[in-house]
Amino acid sequence: MVNPEEHRSRGIQIWIPLLLSLFLVGGILIGFKLQQSRVSAGGESISILSSEPGRLEELIRYIDARYVDKVDREEITESAINSIIKELDPHSNYIAADDLKEVNEQLDGNFEGIGIEFMLLDDTILVVSPIAGGPSEAAGIMAGDRIVEVEDSLIVGNDLSNRDVVGMLKGERGSDVKIGILRGNDAKIKHFVITRDKIPLHSVDVGYMLDERTGYIKISRFSATTYKEFMEKLEFMVKEKDMKDLVIDLRQNPGGYLQEATNILSQLFKEKDRLLVYTEGRTVKRSEYETTGRPFFDIEDVAVLIDEGSASASEIVAGAIQDWDRGVIIGRRSFGKGLVQEQYGLRDGSALRLTVARYYTPTGRLIQKNYEDRDAYDKDVYDRYDSGELYDKDSIAVADSTIFLTKLEKRPVYGGGGITPDIFIPIDTAGVTDFYLELRPFIPEFVHRHVEQNKEDYDLDFEEFAERFEVGTALLDELIEYGVAKGLKMDKQALKTSKKDIQLMLKARIARKLYGDEGFYGIWNREDNAVNRALEALSMPNPLTIN
Repeated sequence: MVNPEEHRSRGIQIWIPLLLSLFLVGGILIGFKLQQSRVSAGGESISILSSEPGRLEELIRYIDARYVDKVDREEITESAINSIIKELDPHSNYIAADDLKEVNEQLDGNFEGIGIEFMLLDDTILVVSPIAGGPSEAAGIMAGDRIVEVEDSLIVGNDLSNRDVVGMLKGERGSDVKIGILRGNDAKIKHFVITRDKIPLHSVDVGYMLDERTGYIKISRFSATTYKEFMEKLEFMVKEKDMKDLVIDLRQNPGGYLQEATNILSQLFKEKDRLLVYTEGRTVKRSEYETTGRPFFDIEDVAVLIDEGSASASEIVAGAIQDWDRGVIIGRRSFGKGLVQEQYGLRDGSALRLTVARYYTPTGRLIQKNYEDRDAYDKDVYDRYDSGELYDKDSIAVADSTIFLTKLEKRPVYGGGGITPDIFIPIDTAGVTDFYLELRPFIPEFVHRHVEQNKEDYDLDFEEFAERFEVGTALLDELIEYGVAKGLKMDKQALKTSKKDIQLMLKARIARKLYGDEGFYGIWNREDNAVNRALEALSMPNPLTIN
């Protein structure tokens, strides 16, 4: 039920709010032990929560009992908690009970529901596709079905939102939901009773061959299932496509489980006991993560793509690859998050995600950027934009001048503010206009209508589509007319500026409709500067020699 997001640098208007929400509100999710309400200290298990009320609890009780005006006890309690958390680092955070399940779903790699990918089209829920192996597929729900009833209640109208749909269709595993659908031109509503089940939330968006020897894997986050998903893609490409080299795309990946990242790293090194990362804190002893020396496949050269949205576990992967000279890092400086959180469940069902340690790359680099000035920390991405860093590699700020040398090639690298790439790729916002940004949300629904009405024009395999299909003037005009009919304000000059970007997005979305996510990335990545530079580097005898 989650629509995959297309990842590309589309301009400061899109990704800054996304980064702030991912990194500063939700706290970039990285766990390395995720315990409940007890923590081990010196071999003894100690209780985090005292049975005796503390001053804070007493204070709130007095206010609740004696204050002149009525107060919301829950509200002032959470306000007090958040005030305390603000005195810590930017990534320690309190998660209210109502939000905890959704937060954990992202890390666990699954949720409970009926298993569909949907979009809202003309105020109706359109099934884009049932999730393979999910309860909707088993019940007979098909792509193109329109859901018009849930539990005998009509659910069409202008006030329907994606959140409303998710709220109606998600539910506890084993519970039933009755839905009514319209299929094709049939005016009669078909009813289905679907038993909700666990639905996988994929963290590996796609894995496919860029050329005859190079594979590409896009990882959107590091959840509990990432290593398994990664290995499935890798095995297919090695065994079925004879893959030799690998591009790992970690752009806009906010992190997640450290163990999943180190498991993947172990598959990229033949050597045993090579240090990948270590963690250490005031009350947490040094813990080292090393290679197993048991990779399942022989991968030759590696390229890792990063940007300002790559954080935490993504930086662990990039840092280990760079420090051991195992591959080439391509893109822009990563986010700079080197703090490790543990999660502790609280009595009311909420949780505390507390920073307990810092992590360090194999050369000893601390990637965490300075957070003493919280305002500056919060607007760091804005500052990178203003300073020109996103456009010019010479403008990259090196917060820590300490020089670290890579393990084999003895190349200088730096810490204190993210991973600096070996090959810099400037952000491309030339075609990003307000008109383009306002048009983009209409493209998926336009594509669905267009393809359904012109199926005979798309009887092509992917290679034929990629080579022969072009978004011509007529199709582009049709899209613009559709957007204008939906309320888009026409801007001819902006259209001229954004024309190539719009055509690329439209072709990629049509490819996704026809061939799935592999189709989308198969088109999109052909025009991606970082992907193309990775292919160029991997074609060299030593990819590290290109810059």
